[in-house]
Amino acid sequence: MLVRTWCALLRGINVGNSRRIAMVELRDLVAGFGYGHVRTLLNSGNVLFDASPADARDAATRIRAAIEARFAVSPRVFVRSVDALVALVAANPLPQAREDPSKLVVAVYDGKAPRAKLEALAQQDWQPERLAVTPDAAYLWCPDGLSGGRLADAVFHALGEHGTTRNLATLTKIVALGAE
Repeated sequence: MLVRTWCALLRGINVGNSRRIAMVELRDLVAGFGYGHVRTLLNSGNVLFDASPADARDAATRIRAAIEARFAVSPRVFVRSVDALVALVAANPLPQAREDPSKLVVAVYDGKAPRAKLEALAQQDWQPERLAVTPDAAYLWCPDGLSGGRLADAVFHALGEHGTTRNLATLTKIVALGAE
């Protein structure tokens, strides 16, 4: 059976003083599903694990339910194969990221409604910020950081619970960890 490396991206944990989950506990929780080679990156809810596509199919639902039961928080969980994340990094349509990958934010989302909202936002002028939307992700160039402009707030509002973001520097680290 084909085994791949997957990444669960948890939305909104360990931000500020609420919704705290220790990464060692998160690793143990995910390993409890029988997934192999479980590891985390940073303290912001990036969990990598090995599983067959069939076993990973319901990983987001299983992980969210287990986190809710154990930690009394219910973060949205977005699972993507590391191969898909490699493709997102490679597909970056905003070359400004070469200047500072921490200022390019990639939003992954579920469903057509968030994409339609993001596409509408992409039609607006956000200078000096930029927004590009692809079928699989949205890319936000935020030269003054996430709190320095209007674009990030607009994108976060449009996504609501239907998406999560990571900067390109973090995604690059996830991809590298997934290759180990």
